[in-house]
Amino acid sequence: MLDVHIDSFHYQDQSILEDISFKVDKGEHLALMGESGSGKSTLLKIIYGLLHVENGIISWEEKKVLGPNFNLVPGEPYMKYLSQDFDLMPFITVAENIGQHLSVFEQENHQQRIQELLELIELEAYAKTKVKNLSGGQQQRVALARVLAQEPELLLLDEPFGHIDNFKRNSLRRNLFPYLKEKGITVLTASHDPNDVLPYAERTLILEKGKIIANQKTKKLYKNPPNYYTASLFGEVNQLPIKLLKSYSEIDKTVLIYPHEFKVSETSGLKVWVKKSFFKGTHYLIEGEVNEETVLYFNSNKKLKQGDTVFLNVSLETINLRLQFEQGTDS
Repeated sequence: MLDVHIDSFHYQDQSILEDISFKVDKGEHLALMGESGSGKSTLLKIIYGLLHVENGIISWEEKKVLGPNFNLVPGEPYMKYLSQDFDLMPFITVAENIGQHLSVFEQENHQQRIQELLELIELEAYAKTKVKNLSGGQQQRVALARVLAQEPELLLLDEPFGHIDNFKRNSLRRNLFPYLKEKGITVLTASHDPNDVLPYAERTLILEKGKIIANQKTKKLYKNPPNYYTASLFGEVNQLPIKLLKSYSEIDKTVLIYPHEFKVSETSGLKVWVKKSFFKGTHYLIEGEVNEETVLYFNSNKKLKQGDTVFLNVSLETINLRLQFEQGTDS
């Protein structure tokens, strides 16, 4: 188990992290989400041992993780960290870059392991290509294979697919995360992309201005976000007064509604004037206006023209579910 307790961490008199406390079970996949500057990358660097923390303790299996004040070379042998800087050797081949991180005591298995990792990152055809001749996305995949070479117990991933195009990113996710789960590797993934998180991370921790504001099972957090900031990390979201959605309501509160939760009607519901339509492939995201002060977003199966009028409805069940979460009851 990974156990993280950080009372505070400052850099050049600026507070970066405060009151950070969480645990990660062995084999669990925890996602870290938050806007740029929220502290995700700093937290991973502290856990790995690149940054020294005065007021806090990091431990793995009840053994303290030591920082740069104690280790000349950062990182413990059971832990690997994939940063946004790849740190590859550009003048040797892809296979050689991976092979250099394999154990010298298992020489007879090197080629088999290199081939396995090349297949995982889908670069078999580039095994003999020098790294300097690869694209940024391909280099990121080589860096991923390197940190997996000796099969760590704990893997820290900082925006692991940031340089990879969508075509390869989707297949790589489907290869990588089930592979890590099968191997029982504990994973912490810092990402801006909900596609890295929703299908794969059992639990998600939300950081805002260096503080944890949510730490829940991923599906529960998505279905019942505690605030607008959290919901917006998963995609477009509306924050609307309940009285606007249900005119008979006596509750004077706002509720979070995702665009797909609106049902479009031509006859009854909340009257909305269409402003813009954005093609999203499987549907259109529509920007609508209720009044001069209220703009909202909803999904439509067809393109709507500017000035069109539609009516929107959201189920009472959805509203009640969000209210229950807000009041702290079990949802």
